[in-house]
Amino acid sequence: MTHGDADLVLLAQAGDAGALGVLLARHEAGMRAVALSLLGYGPDAEDAVQDAMVVAVRRIGEVRDPAAIGGWLRTIVRNNARMTLRGPRPVPVAEPEWFTPPSTTATPEEALDRTVLRDWVWHAVGQLSESDRLVTLLRYFSDASSYEEVAAVCGVPVGTVRSRLNHARRALAGGLRTSAASAYADAAAADDARWREGHDMLATAMRGDFDRVVRETWWPDAEMIVPGGRRGGRDLAVRGMNGDLEAGVRQRLRNVVASGDVLIWETDLLSPPDDPEHCPPAALWLQQLHEGRVRRLTLFHPLPARV
Repeated sequence: MTHGDADLVLLAQAGDAGALGVLLARHEAGMRAVALSLLGYGPDAEDAVQDAMVVAVRRIGEVRDPAAIGGWLRTIVRNNARMTLRGPRPVPVAEPEWFTPPSTTATPEEALDRTVLRDWVWHAVGQLSESDRLVTLLRYFSDASSYEEVAAVCGVPVGTVRSRLNHARRALAGGLRTSAASAYADAAAADDARWREGHDMLATAMRGDFDRVVRETWWPDAEMIVPGGRRGGRDLAVRGMNGDLEAGVRQRLRNVVASGDVLIWETDLLSPPDDPEHCPPAALWLQQLHEGRVRRLTLFHPLPARV
C-alpha cells in the first residue's frame, strides 16, 4: 500500500526511519528545484538540499501539519539558500512558525534526543568514517558549526570540509532510504555516561589536579593542537590549564557530543571578576580517542553564537 504524505509523517514521528526516507525521496526533486532557482547549479545548491535533510531528521517531530510536509521541506531549503546568499550560517533552520516558540526551543542535540529517531541517527553517524563523523558532529551538534570554523578545528581546507559533509549527508540520506524497522542500541545511556565523565574530569581539573586527569585518560604520546597557535603534548595541556587557574579562569561544561572515537566537550570560560575580558567566552575540546584514551586534543574557541 502506498502511504500519503500525512501518513508517512505520522509514521516518522512514531520512530519509523524508513518512512522519513520515503518522504525525503518523494520530495527531493522539489527541494532541489527550489535550491537551483535561488543558487544555480553548483555545490551550494546541493548543500542546501542535504542540510534540509539533516534538519528533517532532527525536527520531524515538530511538524504540526503532516499534510504540508512538502512545503515544510521546501521552506527549509529556501531559507538555507537565502542564508547562503547572505553569508556564513551556523545551523540551518526553517521558518520560526513551523517550530515551537523560541522560549522552548531546544539546542540541536536536545531536539534530537527528544525524537524517536534519535537512536537511528546516532547509530548512522557512528557508521561514518572518523573524518566524516568528525565534521558532521561539529557542523550539526557544536557551536563551531560554520564551514570556516569546522575547517579551523580539523586543520583542513574549507573545500575538504564541504566534501566530507557532502559524503556524510549522502550516507545518512541513503541509510534513511534503505532503513528497515531495526533496533539500535539506546544512545541516551551512553550520552549520560559521557556527560558524567566529562563533568567529573572538569571538576577535578578545576580543583587543580588536571595532571591526574591527563595521566589517567590520555596516551603518553598524545598530541595537543591549538589551531593557528601552539602544538605540543600532555605537558602543554597541563601548563595551559594550570595557567588559566592561576589567572582565576574557570570552565563550566555546557555540552557533550560523542560518537565512536570522537568526543567533543563545549565549555563556558569564566574570566575573573577583576578582568572580565581575560579569555574568550567559550572553548571547544575536540578529543580524538584510541581504545578509550585521548590521542589528540584540538582546543578551539568558537565565535559567539549568531542569532
